[in-house]
Amino acid sequence: MSSITVTGAGGRQIEVPTGLFIDNTFTPSVSSQTLTVENPTTGETLGTVAAASPEDVNKAVNSAAAAYRTWKTTPGAVRGKLLLKLADLVERDAEIFASLEAVDAGVLYTDSMGMNLPQTVSCLRYYAGWADKIDGKTLAMDGGIAYTHREPLGVCAAIVPWNAPLMITIWKLAPALAAGNVLIIKPSELSPLYAQKLAQLIQEAQFPAGVVNIIAGDGASAGRTLSEHMLVRKISFTGSSATGRQILKAAAATNLKRVNLELGGKGPSIVFDDCDLDNALLWTRIGITANNGQICAAGSRIYVQKTIYEEFLKRGRLSALRSTRRSSRTSSRASSVAPGCFLGVRRLGTRDTLWRILRSPTCLRMRPS
Repeated sequence: MSSITVTGAGGRQIEVPTGLFIDNTFTPSVSSQTLTVENPTTGETLGTVAAASPEDVNKAVNSAAAAYRTWKTTPGAVRGKLLLKLADLVERDAEIFASLEAVDAGVLYTDSMGMNLPQTVSCLRYYAGWADKIDGKTLAMDGGIAYTHREPLGVCAAIVPWNAPLMITIWKLAPALAAGNVLIIKPSELSPLYAQKLAQLIQEAQFPAGVVNIIAGDGASAGRTLSEHMLVRKISFTGSSATGRQILKAAAATNLKRVNLELGGKGPSIVFDDCDLDNALLWTRIGITANNGQICAAGSRIYVQKTIYEEFLKRGRLSALRSTRRSSRTSSRASSVAPGCFLGVRRLGTRDTLWRILRSPTCLRMRPS
C-alpha cells in the first residue's frame, strides 16, 4: 500500500499509509477514487489518500457488523485495557499527531501539544475506566424483583470535522468502544492524515478486526451513505448546521437511527462595566482568535456596556499594538498564528474581515509581525 511522507516539527519525516482502513487492513478504494491532501500554510500538495465510495462504505459497515457479534460480549475489562493501550500509544506519538494536524489541518503545533493531545489521552483513559462499570439496576417489585440490562447499540458511525480532528474523533470513539459498540470513522476530506496514523495505532494496540474502521471520503458520497445505511444504529456528527439537517433527514427516512449533532454556533462575548477590563480584553481576544477562529465556541463578536466602551477600545488598541503573535509554518514550535484549514475558508475569512473593518466606525490596527 502506498504512503505519504510529510515533514513535521523539527524536520521530522512522518510516513502514513494512504488506504482505507477496513478489517484492520489498508486497502485502496473500490472505485480508485482519491482525495488530494494540501498543506494550508504553503498550498503545497502533500499527496493523495483513498476516498471511500458507497461500495467501500458498505464493506466497512459489514466488517463492523461482523466484529460486533464478538465485541459486544468481550468483557468490559478487556475493552478497557485496549483503550488504555491506545491512550499510551497516542501519548507516545503525540508529536507526530501534532505535526500531522499542523501540516494537514492548519492547527498550531503548540495548540495540539498544549491542549488537544492531553485531552485526547485523558478522554481515552477516562472511558477505559468506565468499560467494566456499565451495569443496570435491580428493582423490588410486588412478589419479586425486576432488573435492567444495558446493551450496546451495535454499528455506530462518527463523522468528524477538520478543526480539532483527533480530539473530536476520540470524544466519539472512546465512549462507543467502552460500551461495546463498533465504530466507523469518516474524517473530514480536508484533514485525513491524522486518521491514517490513528488507524496504525488501532492495529498496534491489537483491537479485533472490524471494531474500528476508518474511511476517508467526502460528505456527499461516503457521509450520505453512512447516514442512510440500514445497519448503522447511531451516528455522531460534528460540523455545520446544514449538514446536520441532512443527516437528521436521512436517519428519519431510513431506520430512525439515533443521531447526536454538535453543530456550529458562534456566540458573542458580553463585557459589563464591573469586569476586570484587562482580563476581559485578554479573553475576548482569545475567544475570537483561538484555533484561528475555526471553532464552534468562538466569540465572534463583542458587546461592551456603554459606560466602558471607549476605555475598552482604548486598551484594545494598546493591546493590539503590543501584540507579538508570530506567523510561520504551523508545524513550527515558534508559530502563534495559523491559516484557515483550506483555501476557501482563508478567502472567506479575509473577505469577511475586510468587510467588517470597512463597515465599522472603529478599527483596531494590528502591527505586522
